[in-house]
Amino acid sequence: MASEDKNKTASEIDTSTGTAADVEAVMKKYDRESNVRVWEGKPQKFLRIFEALVSFYCIWVTLPDKVLAVVHLDVFRSLMSQQKMMIFLAVIIVIGYLNYPIRKGHVKVNSLPWYDIVLMVAGAVPCIYYAVHARDIISMASKVTRDPKMVVMAIMSILVLIELCRRCVGIPILCVVGALFVYTFANVRFGKVIYNLFYATDGLMNTPISVCSKYIVVFIIFGAFLERTGISTFFINLANCVAGSSSGGPAKVAVISSALCGMVSGSSVGNTVTTGSVTIPMMKKTGYKGEFAGAVEAAASTGGQIMPPIMGAAAFLMAEYMGVPYSQVALKAILPAVLYFTGIYIVVHLEAKKLGLRGIPRSELPRFMKLLPKIYLLLPLVILVYLVSTGKNSMQASAAIAIVVTIVVGIANNLINKATKNPDTSDNLTFSKFIDALEAGAKSTITVAVACAMAGLVAGCVTSTGLGSKLINMVVQLSGGYKLIALFLTMLCCIVLGMGVPTTATFCIMASTCAPILIDKSIGITPVAAYFFVFYFGIVADITPPVALAAYAGSAIAKAPPMKTAFNATKLAVAAFVIPYIFALNPTMLLVDTTALEVVQVVITSVLGILALGVGLEGYLRGTVPWVLRIVALAAGLFLIYPGTVSDVAGLVVVAGIFLFQTLMNKKKAAAA
Repeated sequence: MASEDKNKTASEIDTSTGTAADVEAVMKKYDRESNVRVWEGKPQKFLRIFEALVSFYCIWVTLPDKVLAVVHLDVFRSLMSQQKMMIFLAVIIVIGYLNYPIRKGHVKVNSLPWYDIVLMVAGAVPCIYYAVHARDIISMASKVTRDPKMVVMAIMSILVLIELCRRCVGIPILCVVGALFVYTFANVRFGKVIYNLFYATDGLMNTPISVCSKYIVVFIIFGAFLERTGISTFFINLANCVAGSSSGGPAKVAVISSALCGMVSGSSVGNTVTTGSVTIPMMKKTGYKGEFAGAVEAAASTGGQIMPPIMGAAAFLMAEYMGVPYSQVALKAILPAVLYFTGIYIVVHLEAKKLGLRGIPRSELPRFMKLLPKIYLLLPLVILVYLVSTGKNSMQASAAIAIVVTIVVGIANNLINKATKNPDTSDNLTFSKFIDALEAGAKSTITVAVACAMAGLVAGCVTSTGLGSKLINMVVQLSGGYKLIALFLTMLCCIVLGMGVPTTATFCIMASTCAPILIDKSIGITPVAAYFFVFYFGIVADITPPVALAAYAGSAIAKAPPMKTAFNATKLAVAAFVIPYIFALNPTMLLVDTTALEVVQVVITSVLGILALGVGLEGYLRGTVPWVLRIVALAAGLFLIYPGTVSDVAGLVVVAGIFLFQTLMNKKKAAAA
């Protein structure tokens, strides 16, 4: 009878889902990246070709010297790094203003207002001028700071970039930049500040934009190509084979497929829309509420940014800031990422059991043996990981080679589909998709590059004023030297700064300001753990209200209230709020100065701790858990997560007690029935 009631409840849930137009409307409302100009006809073709050429150039300059020597084309590689970065910024300004209007909804077909043309020229020309006269400008640094023409050009370009940031990234990061500008100009000579921000490598040409122009852009293009080979569909089908038939299967499919697709896309919102269009309707049909279905997809998709090898592009910045090879960053990220997805999987499973939900009938699921022939789609990822881990080529060259392999795999896939007379040719890599990938790569780079430029300005202000040491002293005083309080304050800063801002920019800002605070001797957090800590809390801003872009995307597909979806996503991603504290207090999880036995111990206690937190949040284990025990379970979870033998033993005892209590209660109920 109870089962019938549960099935009835599930059937009464609205199973309708949003259309592509609904998703677009919601994203235009909340996401600045979705508010772009409308181009049609010849202007669209011109812009498409121009953006494709930009991506092609970014790939070209990363190819190994041997390749360029063969074709006798080595034009741009002899340029200084400052020249390359300024050319890159000029191109970003041009395609940025060609894509983003002055405000939301201010869009006419094939319209580019005169003032946008003026801004575009005013921003790009100083960058080109610098690129042409770089050697003279660098050699005459003292004169440049007093030359009105040079100062005016620098101001114009900086202001144009700030306006572009307002259009495509948002206001929060500009509030930080503006506050730092006021402080910097009040304490340092005007001309010196302008020189440091524009002409020196302390500002716009700081680490963020350098890494973006060298590494990030190529990996973004790689992801765009990989998505067009049909790998997302392959991942979803693979996840269905693994978990589709289990209790609440579609939600588990969403978790697994989002983890796999996230390795490629590196975008929480993009991942939500891609996999969510398939998984959210399945979840609602199974019986999950719309806000829960959208939240599962949003939380899982956000986790894609911490999943190697791409990790939302911030991994390359982490490697630069930490001074370690990228392969080590990816290796250290594996355990926390797996635990994050394990946490979501556990909560999803408990929710399915609580609601009595079933999985998808096996007859409706794809068979693994039919998927196996498509395993070659993973070849580009395998080769990329191999090239990066062996260090035989630079990171950017490895990504460029992986792009070439992706194209070859796409062509091979076309031939195989034709030879086997496969009626489904949706994953064929056509010439149009080839251009689409290049175009998408350039467009996706705009927001990341602009955000990195703003992060460079922040770093420049901090360097010019010595603000970093003052912030360290302030946080040390507020925290009293206690690690937990310092970590909590840092977490709040990351979440606030990360709202509506790309992860890469958030990480750059926090790496310049907050990470040094945690690393300071008075707090004593290991450098690797400090950088990972700010990285994680920059990411969860995508699902943390009030600005939770991934959750809003999921709510649009699920036709559910955005804020309810965001709060559910925050609950599901509880592991993301806990795991950083684990590795900050005990970096064993990041494989820092540890043994295999210690790693196993931390993983086991962390999984049990996350399970206990899930029980406390869901109120279900082997049956409904009373409120008192839910609070006890939450406390036990925190005990298990906090590093230390005493806390681990205490947590294990409590969790075992709760499990035993639930078992006895179930036996009593069975006997009474």
